[in-house]
Amino acid sequence: MAEKPTLLIVDDEKTTREGLRAALEERYDVYIAEDAQAATNLLESENFDVMLTDFRLPNEDGLKLIARAKSLSRPPICILMTAYGSEELAVDAMKRGADDYIAKGRLQIDELEMRIARALKQQNLEVENVSLRRQLEAKFGLENIVGESPAMREIFEVVQQVAPTRATVLVLGESGTGKELIAKALHQLSPRAKQPFVTVHCAALAPTLLESELFGHEKGAFTGAHERRIGRFELAQGGTLFLDEIGEIDATIQVKLLRFLGERTFERVGSNQTLTADVRLVAATNKNLAELVKAGKFREDLFFRLRVVEIELPPLRARTGDIPLLAQNFLREFAKENGKTVGDFTADALEAMINFSWPGNVRELRTAVEHAVVLCRGERIALRDLPPTVRGVAAGGEAKFFQGKDLTLKDAEKQLIIRALKETDGNRTHAAQKIGMSRRTFHRKLHEYHLEGF
Repeated sequence: MAEKPTLLIVDDEKTTREGLRAALEERYDVYIAEDAQAATNLLESENFDVMLTDFRLPNEDGLKLIARAKSLSRPPICILMTAYGSEELAVDAMKRGADDYIAKGRLQIDELEMRIARALKQQNLEVENVSLRRQLEAKFGLENIVGESPAMREIFEVVQQVAPTRATVLVLGESGTGKELIAKALHQLSPRAKQPFVTVHCAALAPTLLESELFGHEKGAFTGAHERRIGRFELAQGGTLFLDEIGEIDATIQVKLLRFLGERTFERVGSNQTLTADVRLVAATNKNLAELVKAGKFREDLFFRLRVVEIELPPLRARTGDIPLLAQNFLREFAKENGKTVGDFTADALEAMINFSWPGNVRELRTAVEHAVVLCRGERIALRDLPPTVRGVAAGGEAKFFQGKDLTLKDAEKQLIIRALKETDGNRTHAAQKIGMSRRTFHRKLHEYHLEGF
């Protein structure tokens, strides 16, 4: 059976709101509120598809309530009702964000239902268009970056906003958090997507070799330079140059990099010819550059040039709610790669992964799932299939919260949500934060697992 759209009716007259509820509850999941404050409390705790509000409310008019509703991350369709109808009020209502307007004196339930249905249809078309656009963006830029936690959703939004610009970006985060994936997404979602994406791992090369690698060199510039070499800046012409582990570069290269960021010019080693390059620079580090600046090991002016936009990736232990999603994603990848029919995790295996601290972050989780897929002897990854370091947490006597050995991934997620609600005394906002899940996703999961009354 299809889920009913949710409808919030706001009216200070009991007979009106109860009458509307009786007339509409067959087709809608109806909530009622007698004033703006009660409506606001409901809007902040639930997601509504439609809000039907009177203009005259105690202490605050319906237009202000509509403005507040439209400021939400998932605003409802807003229809204003009033007995004080006028053209001026209708125009003002539309300016404040109302989607429709109806006079109480001429209110017919059939007409109201028709208007609600029409508005919902239009909204669904808009949502589908946004969804399609995001799917296309994901396909070409964010396909390998998985996460539903508030921190990751915020990062996705920043990436999509910054990618089309020329701004230099500094990506921070512990090793294994996916900094290079962010750099690739910035490139793929930019106008430079069809041009080169060039990577340099700065820590892998000695300073003299790194200088030549970045800027190129002329024949005879140093011992062993038997021919001219084109550097990475030239190779990245028109595209993006990703400098990983930027905190490892020495003072000489810092000066040359600073000049490039200021003038977009450089010289090959052993040459006086000034070259230019149209290159977008993205840098990454797992070090604290601000501390390196204080210690005199990194130029402050370069630091500021690099961090025009700063994106900091959270460690995996700070977004445990994403672990089941990531693990399932890697499971599909490696099951296909190895020709295996593994399709899920046992409760014990999932518990071990959620409880593990993942010092190597997403990269370590990916390796652990690959290990488990290769060793798995059934259709579900069991605790014994995981690497010993990961199994050790579950075996070490920590409190178990998954009940039942035959739980599916969805069952385990449900119990994780129940545990979070119990530990926060039913506070949904705190429970969502505790497991690193957005409030919107958390409410959707509550409905999916029939936990609304918890």
